Amino acid sequence: MGGGNGQKSRMAREKHVEKNKAAKGSQLESNKKAMTIQCKVCMQTFICTTSEVKCREHAESKHPKSDIYACFPHLKK
Repeated sequence: MGGGNGQKSRMAREKHVEKNKAAKGSQLESNKKAMTIQCKVCMQTFICTTSEVKCREHAESKHPKSDIYACFPHLKK
């Protein structure tokens, strides 16, 4: 005589929770890997999704005497 609907529902819920459990821990390692843009003047790193506008802001505020392309050669394209 097997379990009833209540037992089946409980088992399905537990199975679902186990399968969808988020990975615990820190994102620091993945954030470090995403820091791929680097200012060539001061070597400060930026996350890979940094826009050209943010790169320009950095170059203008931190290195006003340097050309933006000296800081970020990848923007020459």
